[in-house]
Amino acid sequence: MEKKATSFSISDLAREFGITPRTIRFYEDQRLISPQREGRTRVFSRRDRTRLKLALRGKRLGFSLAEIGYLINMYDSARDKNTQLTELLNGLAQRKAALVQQREDIEAVLQEINAVEQQCHELLSARAAQDVSPSGSL
Repeated sequence: MEKKATSFSISDLAREFGITPRTIRFYEDQRLISPQREGRTRVFSRRDRTRLKLALRGKRLGFSLAEIGYLINMYDSARDKNTQLTELLNGLAQRKAALVQQREDIEAVLQEINAVEQQCHELLSARAAQDVSPSGSL
């Protein structure tokens, strides 16, 4: 049976999550994690590891640091996990709606780019045809 580590160094967490120690220190500065100190060395608990994992997931999902902090802190203090899950669902719905709108905006811009490209190609073809008009000599 494998024994789970109860503490982690900054390099352990950086390696595990594929991030830099500087990123971890940033999350510490933002008070999303709060490692213990042994001299000048940071010692991260399993709680810190979980909070870091949640923060990184929140960033990937597009949440702001304030939103991430709010959700993580709810996890620590909420007796009723349904409240936290409901807040997370609300946040996800808002993020999803924003992404859907962005996708629609991108599609509209791509269609406009395609139309302008087509016009440019047609103008170039028309000008090339005029330059090669049958005048009998070059």
